[in-house]
Amino acid sequence: MTSPGSPSQTRALIIERLVGDSGEAAQVIGVGRGMAERSLPLLQKALAGELGAPVTVDLQAVEVARVPDARLRAGETFAMTIVSSPTSADAMTLVMDAPAIAVMVSALFGGDPDQPVAPIERELSQIETDVATTVFQEVAVALNGSGRRSLELRLPIPRAMSGNEAKRRVLRDGAAVRIVYGISTPTDTGTVTVMIPQRILLATRGATAGHGDGQTTEFDWRARFSEEVMRSAVRLEATMPLARLTLGDLAAFQPGQVIEFEEDAQLQARLSARDKTLFVCEFGKLGQNYTVRIRHPHDGGQDFIDGLMPG
Repeated sequence: MTSPGSPSQTRALIIERLVGDSGEAAQVIGVGRGMAERSLPLLQKALAGELGAPVTVDLQAVEVARVPDARLRAGETFAMTIVSSPTSADAMTLVMDAPAIAVMVSALFGGDPDQPVAPIERELSQIETDVATTVFQEVAVALNGSGRRSLELRLPIPRAMSGNEAKRRVLRDGAAVRIVYGISTPTDTGTVTVMIPQRILLATRGATAGHGDGQTTEFDWRARFSEEVMRSAVRLEATMPLARLTLGDLAAFQPGQVIEFEEDAQLQARLSARDKTLFVCEFGKLGQNYTVRIRHPHDGGQDFIDGLMPG
């Protein structure tokens, strides 16, 4: 074993052995960037749905850092929370600066996105802290993942802290990947910083320097593709069957002719995706909107048997 060349290197080595291993920087950044890019559209959609107002979310940086640096660029006013997992009390640290909180509060309460937002230069109010908590929750859900590659974060997250409580909170030292999201309107922008310890990535995403054989197991590929497939968007189509007719009846149709449904047609709606029938539903109405309510999964075998029976 080679000894470090200076006292500072010795200290860094001892700390690293105490708080957890670190991976090769380029590989850790690659894993972090992959997580951040996959979560970006989910986060954009979640915040737009939560607020009902347009805000832009973009990925500003992915880099290696130390966990205590999470507050380094947040300024004097910020919100922070620490999310745990079954294997770690600090699996994720999130920090939101004052400009980002101002942008989100303004959007939530219907502020004009084309007008500058008043900066927050005081202690955060309870409402502002609650808004930060909502944003942190959506960020944690988007990054958490699923299956074998999940971070297994304990959700919902703890309520955000601010003021002296956030500034004095001791963060355990250790190597981390730092992910910075920008949250902005046309006139203002702020940041949400996410710190994930590298020891968590080593355990869940396999971002180790020891993976030099370049081999990926069947389970790794299955977990990777399963997560991507579950996030894929598909178009759903609901159709309701008409009465059985002969070809002669079809040939006799005229524009404007009214076609009667069978008595149980409303209860036999089919919900399909990409020409694959998934569920048998019933049509209904809720307020001003038409709905379909799932009754049971589609049974292709039963459909085949019914098709053999005379109409």
